[in-house]
Amino acid sequence: MNERYDVVASDRVYSGFSSVRIDDLVGPGGEAFRREVVEHPDAVAVIAVDAEQRVVLVRQYRHPLRATLLELPAGTLDIDGESALDAARRELAEEVGLAAGRWQALGSLWNSAGWSDERTWLFLATDVHPAPRPDGFVAEGEEAGMTVERIALSELLGMCADGRIDDAKTVIGVLRASAHLPGTFAR
Repeated sequence: MNERYDVVASDRVYSGFSSVRIDDLVGPGGEAFRREVVEHPDAVAVIAVDAEQRVVLVRQYRHPLRATLLELPAGTLDIDGESALDAARRELAEEVGLAAGRWQALGSLWNSAGWSDERTWLFLATDVHPAPRPDGFVAEGEEAGMTVERIALSELLGMCADGRIDDAKTVIGVLRASAHLPGTFAR
């Protein structure tokens, strides 16, 4: 069911890395209402699995939550012309100093469809090995304090299931990746 909602006015109230606009809409029954929309570049997240079936994660401070989360290496598609796969390769090298011999696309997810247009593309990376950080990359802000951890896929699945991992891209990415890896419950 795809009912028609018409945008009758739109006002960008903030422009930056993320932008905010306010849309006035008319629904299929003629009702008028307003929605705030955060426009954000698409992102990528990488489920990097090593030879011991451990997933590579980062522990990173997330200011909106005033908390540090354990999550997949991830980042935005913020280089003109860069494909999602190339961004995933770059982020894996930048954040955890790894490259992968095999890559598999695992689809995408809408981060928070009720208020933002941000989409995250998920990639499974296997045959991982050390790689240099990209030329010119300097960890700044929250990235400067990130730490890298490796957790067995079987343990990580349990952490996602029981709520110890509550970052959406990580939970969804780990669950999707498990369907493509030997010895996991989703096979």
